[in-house]
Amino acid sequence: MTKTRRQTVILELLDHEQVTSQEILQRRLKTRGIHATQATISRDLKELGLVKRAGDGAYGRPGQDTTSPENALAHLQRVVVRSLSRTARVDQLVVLRTPPGEAQHLALAIDRVAFPEVVGTIGGDDTVLVIAAGSRQAAAFLDQLEKIGR
Repeated sequence: MTKTRRQTVILELLDHEQVTSQEILQRRLKTRGIHATQATISRDLKELGLVKRAGDGAYGRPGQDTTSPENALAHLQRVVVRSLSRTARVDQLVVLRTPPGEAQHLALAIDRVAFPEVVGTIGGDDTVLVIAAGSRQAAAFLDQLEKIGR
């Protein structure tokens, strides 16, 4: 098995599957008849410029975000359960409070779901400001977020 062929198969796998660890990648390669050590896989990932995506923790090409809507929603649910401590709404603004250092993760997770009610988010250290299209949309977003957190 040549290095070029192995790296081509790695790219094919990552384009079609969500692979979150080198161990999983090693097993996927093995099912295709390619035996590679963890060190070899690590070098291949580095040479190919592949990185772990923030949204789903899977390997991918830089700048590529292929998070499916289902994965984005599942990730948001994990972040909400782990990090959301309080909510408040004023007209079309929703303020979400988190422990220190968690707000950016929550804002990104909300952005990845792409709620139609949400115009944008601003994540600080422990606070996320969600700007909705209107007061009714802000209330609808907050209702959805509460359902996700259950």
